[in-house]
Amino acid sequence: MLVASQSMTAGAIASNFDTARPTVSKHLQILTECELLGQEQNGREIYYHLNPQKIKEIADFIEPFRKMWDDRFNKLEAIMKEYKSEKTE
Repeated sequence: MLVASQSMTAGAIASNFDTARPTVSKHLQILTECELLGQEQNGREIYYHLNPQKIKEIADFIEPFRKMWDDRFNKLEAIMKEYKSEKTE
């Protein structure tokens, strides 16, 4: 979410977490390798930004699973409501 609206350096990103900077750098490396983040060199600093196209690809991939789980939760809710109404009768 930090880089969703603006590019940030690893240091600026790390300052938002209670973890070591190398840990954050490792996560940034993985997200960059997966192309979820892009990076741009500006002088000595590397700025990270969100890659919206990859995020959309992941959202599109996950959508059928989201629908499946919504259906399952709705069925579970219906069963629980039915069970509760039987118990109160």
